[in-house]
Amino acid sequence: MSRYIESVCKLCRREQTKLFLKGDKCYTKCVLEKRPTTPGMAKPQRGKPSAYAIRLREKQKLRRFISMNERPFERLVANASRAKEASGDHLLRALELRLDNIVRRIGIATSLKTARQLVLHNHIKVGGKTVNIPSFTVKPGDVVALSPRLKENVGVKLSLETAKRLNNRPSFIEFNENDFSAKVTRLPERAEISFPVTDQLIIEYYSK
Repeated sequence: MSRYIESVCKLCRREQTKLFLKGDKCYTKCVLEKRPTTPGMAKPQRGKPSAYAIRLREKQKLRRFISMNERPFERLVANASRAKEASGDHLLRALELRLDNIVRRIGIATSLKTARQLVLHNHIKVGGKTVNIPSFTVKPGDVVALSPRLKENVGVKLSLETAKRLNNRPSFIEFNENDFSAKVTRLPERAEISFPVTDQLIIEYYSK
């Protein structure tokens, strides 16, 4: 996914669901609503998809939601399979607590791509220390903060306005508007996870 340079709207059309890869534009100018067909297909495919195809599409959907390459995603699924809790719950929670995703859910960025850029460019601190690893796991009690030099950034302000308008900041995050920081108070519950996928199909795909 890090080398993908084509239109990200094609990914939404391929998975037949909004992946919210373009931030605010996904709410106002969604291509999927105008062109609901799968790329390269003028007409819907005939016949029922196989069980393998259904699992593959669900896996691809989640991988594209979080913009991960296949190898690290596969390792994450393998770790989830060895966890004591349900594999699907562990996988989705691990993805939800990635630093780039937390930055997106705070509202500092409207898309995962923008959130990842903020992390990579040393604009995000965790517990007072700069962290530039998008896959860094944020733990309950950690405070994620934006660098003070970006508080007047136009893009950040627009993102926060969008987050306020949509009112979709999860309850496991406490946001402080004064210093643009947020505290992860607890582990997210299943209903608070932002990836609408059937996790069991993904686990089954890799357990073949």
